[in-house]
Parts: sequence; structure tokens; C-alpha cells
Amino acid sequence: MKVAILAGGTGSRLSEETGLRPKPLVEVGGKPILWHILRHYEFFGFTDFVIALGYKGEMVKEYFSSCRHSGYDKLYHEDKCDLKGQVELIDTGPNTMTGGRIKRLQPYLSDATFMLTWGDGVSDINLKDLLAFHRSHGRLATLSAVRPPPRFGHLNLDGNTVTEFSEKSAAREGWINGAFFVLEPGIFDYIESDQTQWERGPLEQLSCEGQLMAYRHHSFWQCMDTIHDKKILEDLWESGCAPWRME
Repeated sequence: MKVAILAGGTGSRLSEETGLRPKPLVEVGGKPILWHILRHYEFFGFTDFVIALGYKGEMVKEYFSSCRHSGYDKLYHEDKCDLKGQVELIDTGPNTMTGGRIKRLQPYLSDATFMLTWGDGVSDINLKDLLAFHRSHGRLATLSAVRPPPRFGHLNLDGNTVTEFSEKSAAREGWINGAFFVLEPGIFDYIESDQTQWERGPLEQLSCEGQLMAYRHHSFWQCMDTIHDKKILEDLWESGCAPWRME
């Protein structure tokens, strides 16, 4: 099964890093976050990747070329990267929106069920269970629903008196899109152009038509939108207990 990864955005909220490199190459534990994502999929047996490039895409090509010697079109395993899979790197334009990038990958996805994620987030989600859930309901699209990580302390107030103070737990939050998808080729009909944002028109329309299902993931998930997020991931990796670390 093909795994599509969107790796073309500018990562403007992480500008301290992305002024120099594309976000998927920002490192956690000395490895690009894209490497961590590929290792996660490979652990569950998904090793056929199609990566959508945009902003500073040449740097992503250079990263894989430095590890593998078969050119940019199809790059195969060498021990230097410690990756097992096949990678296709597809230029999808510097200004293309998320939906447009997905649409541009259509010719490379074999007109079959495929997985999709972004190149900036990690999780310990069981990808085989996610796929089994998708196959069980017969709809066009499955997204992973996750709890956002806590960001601020939680207060209970009685007037101006604080009656409870605690670090906010994710359990107090609602569900958000965790961006680990399983999709059918029919979703391409919902994407109009390069300027289509996947999170707006297509997902909204799929939801309206009852074609979007949510796989609830109750465990670890963390995106890397800011320097603060990067530090969280770095600290977890250095502790030796990173939840997304697959061995």
C-alpha cells in the first residue's frame, strides 16, 4: 500500500528552523522528523512512500540522495539512512495548497486505497488497526482523531477564587484531526485545484455526505508547529522513552 506524505509547506510558525530548511528536515534526536515518520510506517510494514515536495524541496532530494545512490525518482534502502522503503519524490509546486498537493500525487498512487499524513507530526498510533478500521466501514475516508496535548494550566474558579489548579490534561480537550489518514481514490473527485485546502472543502464535503469516519487514538500524538513543540519532542527522544520510537 502506498503512503503519501505532504512535505511541501513553508512551516512559517517554525521560522527559526524553516528559514534554513524545510520543516520535514528539522531534526529531532539528530534525525529529520521525516525520518521518524518513515520509520513509524515501516515498523507496521508500510514501505512504499510518495512524498510531495514544495518549499525547499531540493534539500529533501539532497537528503535522500546522500543516503541512497539510485537517483531521485525511486530511492532504495541503504544502511546509511536505516530506512527500508522505496521513496518517490514528487515536485508539487512551491505555492500549492494541501488539497492540491494530494491531487498532484494521484498518478503515483495506483488508483487504490492509500495512506496519507503530514511531514511534521509523530504518534504511536497503530497503523494496522487504523487500516482495519477503515476497511470495516466502507467509506471514502478515515482520519485519526486525537486529543491535543496540554498547553496551559487548568483553573476552576468560584468568582475570583481559584478552587482548583492543575496541569490541564488532554482528557479535558475535544478531539482534533491527527492527520493520519486512510483514503480511497474517490477522494480525488473532491479536490478542485492547486488552491484547494484539504482541511476545508474536501473534508467538509466528505463529512457532509457521511463519507468521513474517525479512528479514535487515545495515546501519544504531537505535531511540530513551533520551537516549543520541537523541544518537547527533543526532550522525549533524549529521555530514551519517546512514545513514537518503533524498534
